[in-house]
Amino acid sequence: MTGIVFSTVEEAQPFLATYERGRFDGLGEGESFHDDHFLVSILGVGKIKAALRTERLLRSHSLSTLIHAGTCTALSENLDIGDLVNVAQVFEGDRIELSAPTYPRMPLSTPFEGLKEVTLVTQDHTVQGATELSYWQRIADISDMSGYAVAYVAATHGTLCQMVKIVTGHMGVEDPQLRKTLAAGHKSLATFLNGRLDALKAA
Repeated sequence: MTGIVFSTVEEAQPFLATYERGRFDGLGEGESFHDDHFLVSILGVGKIKAALRTERLLRSHSLSTLIHAGTCTALSENLDIGDLVNVAQVFEGDRIELSAPTYPRMPLSTPFEGLKEVTLVTQDHTVQGATELSYWQRIADISDMSGYAVAYVAATHGTLCQMVKIVTGHMGVEDPQLRKTLAAGHKSLATFLNGRLDALKAA
């Protein structure tokens, strides 16, 4: 069985409403629904919730693959709002020291053809009002608040982890239409996932 995890209900809702005519609609944070092919869960925002709930999920269910789907913030000018990307590598970016990191970088498989391959940094904390990117942000392409935790826990269970993200903003750039941008991103993500369900079943 393949697991698909989101961080928020808002990210997941268009997929929940359209998969098998709404079979999983009504799923809330911290909950999981599954059928014969897919398990879908909403982890919550942040590394702690992502780690604890991914751990619980993988202890309770035998999953061959875990797909983390959601939104991200672009750190690179080469990415546009609405771009769907494959995460090829993820690392934890809240630590201060640059040597001997506690948490290793995690390479990920990138099965989604046609998408750009990017490096993701996961950060719970950002410096408000910062005018320059941090070291960790400068060596990454996108940022989120949960991806590393999902990948790390999956690795400890020997579960294949893959990530598909959609860009919904750029670091330090205000979007006066943010709600519309997010809604469009969530819908595009759902369309992408629904279009690949048959391939995921066969994997």
